[in-house]
Amino acid sequence: MKAHLVDGTYELFRAHFGAPPAKDALGREVGATRGLVRSMTALLTRADTSHVAAAFDTVIESFRNALFAGYKTGEGLPEELLLQFPLAERALTAMGIVVWGMREFEADDALATAALQLSNEPRIAEILLCSPDKDLAQCVVGGRVVGFDRMRERILDEPGVLEKFGVPPCSIPDWLALVGDSADGIPGIARWGAKGAAAVLRRYGTLDAIPDDAKTWDVNVRGAETLAENLRENREAARLYRTLATLRTDVPIDASLDALAWRGPRTELASVLDELGMGTRVLTDLAKAAERCGTAHR
Repeated sequence: MKAHLVDGTYELFRAHFGAPPAKDALGREVGATRGLVRSMTALLTRADTSHVAAAFDTVIESFRNALFAGYKTGEGLPEELLLQFPLAERALTAMGIVVWGMREFEADDALATAALQLSNEPRIAEILLCSPDKDLAQCVVGGRVVGFDRMRERILDEPGVLEKFGVPPCSIPDWLALVGDSADGIPGIARWGAKGAAAVLRRYGTLDAIPDDAKTWDVNVRGAETLAENLRENREAARLYRTLATLRTDVPIDASLDALAWRGPRTELASVLDELGMGTRVLTDLAKAAERCGTAHR
């Protein structure tokens, strides 16, 4: 049995920039939501899909914006995309998917919390974090909690994290603190690149354990003196960046096996599809998938 935990924000963004635009009967842009519905239909009709949830950044800002002024905001994002978040959440709810709309926290925090809760469930063989977001790599555990890039059909397990980033999952927040993350507005520490940070963190584990003086380092890294100096002078900033990059696992959600069990589409899906101008094909496909799961339309 598998649990699919979907980054709804990523999926909606991907649909917006990858699917054709479309207007509803009132002239509102709904193309991204239509693309999202098709993507989630493809997930729900997979033979191995039985437990699903999706998390959204209902408001783009979170508690992290109060910690750091430079953290990501919704500034510059297309208005026609931002306006579709409520519609997208309503559409997925109608499809029978558990939806977590985040306001204080972020979507990735909800996914991290759900992965932790489900990790104690012996009936779940695999927990798939459906997003290529590198933040979520910190949640990977062996081959049981893994990243899943649905578009490329690629699994990222613990050896894969080490191969891709050069550090184990537990060191991902420290790695992001040093190298930065432009997508989240985390600047990182000057001159610290991906390879150098990985080499140093493989030796010392956390940025707190990295000695101030490069002469005491027992790992060979190019420009070590400059790296050590920059970290020494900005260690408190690096700790803040690590806090920003560390996903919370205390979001108040219910990620129990029963809560996430997909039981088919809800009755209101027909009206949502009509609103989106999508016809009945999705409803037909989901009804068949629900029969496979031994569930009834509700």
